[in-house]
Amino acid sequence: PMSLYRYVKSKDELLALMWNGSAQGAESLRLTGDGWRARLRDWAVIQRDMLDRHPWLTQMPMAAPPMAPNSLAFVECGLAAMDDAELGDQEKLRVIGLISSYTLSEARMADDARRAMEASGAEQSPDFEQLLRLLVDEATYPRLHRMAWAREGAGPDERQAFLEGLEIILDGVQATIERDTPDS
Repeated sequence: PMSLYRYVKSKDELLALMWNGSAQGAESLRLTGDGWRARLRDWAVIQRDMLDRHPWLTQMPMAAPPMAPNSLAFVECGLAAMDDAELGDQEKLRVIGLISSYTLSEARMADDARRAMEASGAEQSPDFEQLLRLLVDEATYPRLHRMAWAREGAGPDERQAFLEGLEIILDGVQATIERDTPDS
């Protein structure tokens, strides 16, 4: 391990290089879809797929957004996805940050669940409703109890739940655009 420090000065520098390496190819990324919403959805899904391919990224400490060339190219691509969105530059950057935080959080929870399942030897991790059925009683937690027993069987798979959450965020972006756009 010490010979590694002949090439990098610190652990932080190594982590930055690893993060930048994970975003390799961002400079040639082309988003599909008509309109900002479809392109931004595509951008978020690409980011999530990258995190699923490199789950170790979800465990990295992050005091600030990655600022290496590949990471900046990926952010630039996300901003370009919103070229036709009637938002200011700072609002667009906040949207990129919000979606990135959501995507990272969801990928981290999925990876944590996968690792816990592997450690326990289980073939499938329980979904939220199944866990609630074990933990909540109706008198103390009436709303959670109702949710737990609202439907039998498994809920949406993790990927579908991620996409549904992403749509809620995109709905919020759309509402912001509509609120801030003067009537013509």
